[in-house]
Amino acid sequence: MKVLMTADCVGGVWTYALELANALAERDVETTLATMGGPLTAEQRRELRSSRLRRAYAERYALEWMEQPWGDVAQAGEWLLGIEEEVQPDLVHLNGYAHASLPWRAPTVVVGHSCVLSWHEAVRRRPAGLEWRRYRAAVEEGLAAASLLVAPTRAMLDDLIRLYDPPCPRLVVPNGRRRAVPRATKRELVLCAGRVWDEAKNVQALVRVAPRLPWPVAVAGDGEPGDGVIALGPLPRAELDRTLALASIYAAPARYEPFGLAALEAALAGCALVLGDIPSLREVWGDAAVFVPPDDDERLEAELVALIQDERRRLDLAARARKRAGIYTPERMAEGYLRAYAGLTSAVEVA
Repeated sequence: MKVLMTADCVGGVWTYALELANALAERDVETTLATMGGPLTAEQRRELRSSRLRRAYAERYALEWMEQPWGDVAQAGEWLLGIEEEVQPDLVHLNGYAHASLPWRAPTVVVGHSCVLSWHEAVRRRPAGLEWRRYRAAVEEGLAAASLLVAPTRAMLDDLIRLYDPPCPRLVVPNGRRRAVPRATKRELVLCAGRVWDEAKNVQALVRVAPRLPWPVAVAGDGEPGDGVIALGPLPRAELDRTLALASIYAAPARYEPFGLAALEAALAGCALVLGDIPSLREVWGDAAVFVPPDDDERLEAELVALIQDERRRLDLAARARKRAGIYTPERMAEGYLRAYAGLTSAVEVA
């Protein structure tokens, strides 16, 4: 089977796309990747070279959720149709919404990793404004044309159904991740990874309580967190893995996180998890994490202090998180998508 997959290079979709493409290659699926959203970094180019992609295309076209993107979205659509003509895929896997309405020859799977309207509700606590009317219309049009809608959690899928009422079939396929985590002795360290300015990640809540914690707090990601924390900045993949291996606690009091690959990586590295109390993260982690309301700094501080002071509980929580992380493998993710792909391609063959 040949699959044409889109991705962006500015968030977790990049990691998801490469992980899925590599796992699909083990099952004789050739994936061609088309990336947008900005220039590839040197590290991303290295990841492409070491991946099992059949081929990759990259352009800087703005994504549908960016400022004034629609000229770029239209140009990107012509570019993608040209790639389809060249590659002749059996299926098109879109990690975005707007391009699903293009006149594709192959069936289309649309994966809803997030959306602006649900982000606004969770982060700003109000519906998106009128400036997002065109975005809403583009998402609705894309989902109306899609052969199948997939989301990584039931919580995310429920939001998409409530906001857009897509007529296409729907399915949940959880994300998967595998990291070769270096061995290291755990240190007295609380770690968070995320863009400091991202209101959805809510890193600032951790920054506010950090000066009152018995252990140091480190933040890895774009932005300046301010005094009271160790600012690591954006870390290369290998260095982030080493830092995760050293940290005893991973804290991410997110307001909006449709799945959360960073928390999964932390669990695989043996960290105890303290996460935002939102439906998607409870769905993913069950009893394998401590959950705190995103706007309750006192509760966040209290839960972190309690874990720092109780080594037995901390180690038990880390063990449960690592065991739970074993559910979310690339193999399981690939099998879920393969079943979805097979249903769509066999229906085309019968027709």
